[in-house]
Amino acid sequence: MTARDVFPVVVLLVIFQLFVLRRPIPHWRRLLVGSVFALSGLALFLMGLESALFPLGHSMARQLTAPQFVFGAASTPLNAAWWDYWWVYVFAALVGFSTTVAEPALIAVAYKAHEVSRGSISKRGLRIAVAIGVAMGIALGTFRIVTGTPLYIYILVAYAFVVLQTFFAPKLIIPLAYDSGGVTTSTVTVPLVAALGLGLSTGIPGRNPALDGFGLIAFASVFPMMTVMGYAQIVQWKTTRRRDVVEED
Repeated sequence: MTARDVFPVVVLLVIFQLFVLRRPIPHWRRLLVGSVFALSGLALFLMGLESALFPLGHSMARQLTAPQFVFGAASTPLNAAWWDYWWVYVFAALVGFSTTVAEPALIAVAYKAHEVSRGSISKRGLRIAVAIGVAMGIALGTFRIVTGTPLYIYILVAYAFVVLQTFFAPKLIIPLAYDSGGVTTSTVTVPLVAALGLGLSTGIPGRNPALDGFGLIAFASVFPMMTVMGYAQIVQWKTTRRRDVVEED
């Protein structure tokens, strides 16, 4: 299945290389070996998703919403409130933070941002800022699933805040902040977050997995934009304040 999915991409690249660019394929033996490694890695990764990550996220969500754990009873009481599920929010925030810090795509972007900015953008600071944003987003997303409120309200308000914040953030950081929202939704974060949302919507009475189980990834995409721009604003404010103190002295 993996080979079938990757085959059109390979054919497209070969056609462009031979018939559009009219150049031979450079280092074709090395490319062939690399392609085999890539296919093997993708196949093993998909097997890992099905065997471990998806079941783990779903299982944790079901256990955290089980009436025995939340209420100490055999069934969910009729007067259950959103704050009864506070462990869900804590777990969601911790999952969002830890998976984002380990996200390979974010590590690569942080490295390149540090390199291009000549050290003015901290690799560690950027990764922590993005991870905090994802943690906040997923925690709020689980709150939405628990309460059953409409998704579009949160997304509209969040993006309105992002647009407003764009006018005040340093211009250097804006493109990077917008890209940071995309790199969080990658190989490590998406499987666990998707499984978490589906598990929550299955375990909470009155929720529909098809309607309420999805949407967490949208939260994980928009909130890092806020935190990265906020991080840049804080750094700019500290730099300006330090410069003013030096000038006064």
